[in-house]
Amino acid sequence: MAGNQWLLIRGERVALIADLENVTDPQWSTQSLCTAWTVRDVLAHMTTTARMTPGRFFGKFAGTGFQFNAMNAKGVKEELGATPSDTLSAFKSVLDRTTSPPGPIDAMVAEVVIHSEDIRRPLGIAHAYQPEALTLVGDFAIRGNLLLGGKRRATGLTLTATDVDWTRGSGPEVRGPLASIIMGITGRKAALADLTGDGVATLSGRI
Repeated sequence: MAGNQWLLIRGERVALIADLENVTDPQWSTQSLCTAWTVRDVLAHMTTTARMTPGRFFGKFAGTGFQFNAMNAKGVKEELGATPSDTLSAFKSVLDRTTSPPGPIDAMVAEVVIHSEDIRRPLGIAHAYQPEALTLVGDFAIRGNLLLGGKRRATGLTLTATDVDWTRGSGPEVRGPLASIIMGITGRKAALADLTGDGVATLSGRI
């Protein structure tokens, strides 16, 4: 199964690279869906995460006084480079990497899907994610609260994807494309416009 997950990750990395090849320098400074990060910053973050191993993670975590946000900020600076072209080249260099921070490989699939959306949505770039990647990330996001907060936001709601065969939970319904459901339950208000159902107001109140 792990091999298949890495194939999904590589496929989404390839697609993101293709989408970013013609982004202009001013567009790289667009605010992403991640607070305080531009789309360029998010790509740099994806690069540093792809370079991580458990050993590197704990070393860098300790090096920033066990401050997770400070570690992330330092990683972004390390991978930005001097120009947007440098940032994209650095991401291209990790295309085939199969290393990650400690934790399940599913978290790396979630990383590439969610952060790709953090980049694409503000730039107005549409993308059809691999269905298997979406369903895997949907299931991963609703299982726990660590970092993503998905379980807390999804509890007591029926989540129904309209583009793939995926329904989870019970209660007032939230319907829409699975990528938008994922972005909503991981705290991105921008995705709410794509969603319908009696449960949207509840979800919105949890973001």
